[in-house]
Amino acid sequence: MHFSLLQPRGQIFRITESVFLRLLGFVYLAAFGSLWPQMAGLIGANGVSPAASTLAAMHADYGWRAYLYVPSVFWLFQSDAALQWICALGCVAALLMMMGVVVRSAALGAYVLYLSLVTIGQPFTSFQWDALLLEAGFLAVFAGSALLPLAYRFLLFRLMFESGLVKLTSGDVNWRNLHALRYHFFTQPLPTPLAYYFDQAPGWLLDGLTLSTLVLELIVPFFLFAYPKRVRQTAASLLVILQLFIALTGNFAFFNMLTMALCVWALDDECFGRWPKWSLPPVARFPKTLNVAVGAVITLSLLEVFALAPPFLESFEIVNPYGLFAVMTTTRMELVIEGSNDDVHWVPYEFPFKPGPVTRPLPVIAPYQPRLDWQMWFAALGQPESNVWTRTLVFRLLAGQKEVLSLLEPTPFAKPPRSIRIQAYSYSFTDEGERKRDGAIWRRKLLGIWFGPVTLDTQKF
Repeated sequence: MHFSLLQPRGQIFRITESVFLRLLGFVYLAAFGSLWPQMAGLIGANGVSPAASTLAAMHADYGWRAYLYVPSVFWLFQSDAALQWICALGCVAALLMMMGVVVRSAALGAYVLYLSLVTIGQPFTSFQWDALLLEAGFLAVFAGSALLPLAYRFLLFRLMFESGLVKLTSGDVNWRNLHALRYHFFTQPLPTPLAYYFDQAPGWLLDGLTLSTLVLELIVPFFLFAYPKRVRQTAASLLVILQLFIALTGNFAFFNMLTMALCVWALDDECFGRWPKWSLPPVARFPKTLNVAVGAVITLSLLEVFALAPPFLESFEIVNPYGLFAVMTTTRMELVIEGSNDDVHWVPYEFPFKPGPVTRPLPVIAPYQPRLDWQMWFAALGQPESNVWTRTLVFRLLAGQKEVLSLLEPTPFAKPPRSIRIQAYSYSFTDEGERKRDGAIWRRKLLGIWFGPVTLDTQKF
């Protein structure tokens, strides 16, 4: 066995590329399709964090440089209709990729459109899978390049290795003593039904799974560059198993699907040749003179590993740092929004998927991502002052704004309540005995008021 960054003679990746591009198109379709119904409520004119207002403020502060800091076609058409059109056109580009039609043009369109949403969608589009999709999507613009197998494998290597490295360099004791998974399953943003049962597993098993995770992230990625190719394929298979485990126990949008798609690059055409159904028409070869562009991206990726990538490229997310779950949270705090007309009797607003009622079943919704549900998990880790958007959320609810209400379960009020507050609760999984007794998946304890109470009279938008 030996390691090399160069492709061995005789190995061809044209069908591999064709399969991957179709998988990438499906991921894009899931991403755009997931955002489409949420855009108006999140960043529309009457949303939680209006994109048009943000862009206007940035332009006032930075002038023409704002276009570089926030590259987006939304600068040209600032309306809720434009947000819908960006998502719709993104879905069209994704479908073209899946069908293998004008693949490079479709890939370029999907990248530009998704970048346009990610850059204006903060804080709701700041997840690592958004960055990963943009980086993988940018490389797809160079479909047909002989350097793509190396570029994509190196992207997968960075994703895995950096995710493992930050766990050890963060100083978090729970990764070093292998106790991280004793907390992960109930503290992650949106656990699945299987997460409940893994949380009940004995400590020695969870510690063993933690060690396995570190090995898979820190050691196995190096074998993505190993030959003979069976070693490379085994490494990719192990990474797929890791992603399946994560997907079965947590709802992480399209992250696991995209990561498994990247693992396809460990296979050459001979692997797919055994199954005729995979014999899809390959993409036309890429002009050799432009391979230098892919080489430049690989070089930038290498610089990123050592934190030396040029900062001016950050806005375009061509290369990105990765590091999932660098610090493991050991407690779970949930924010519950409540409304009242007399400041005595309070009724909660319910979110579709995040923990609320203690008996509500855990969801399985990936690759769909409810962005507001997710962001409420992050808000609970901080204070209202560091999550300014929560103030706007509260006042949109006080005003009965339908775009924002559409992101929640049906409102419990016939008309908007007089007051709203946000309560903080600690949540943890019940044990099996408690669940059999009263059907509760969660146990919770009130911690106190996180924000409010406020009325429309006390604050202005």
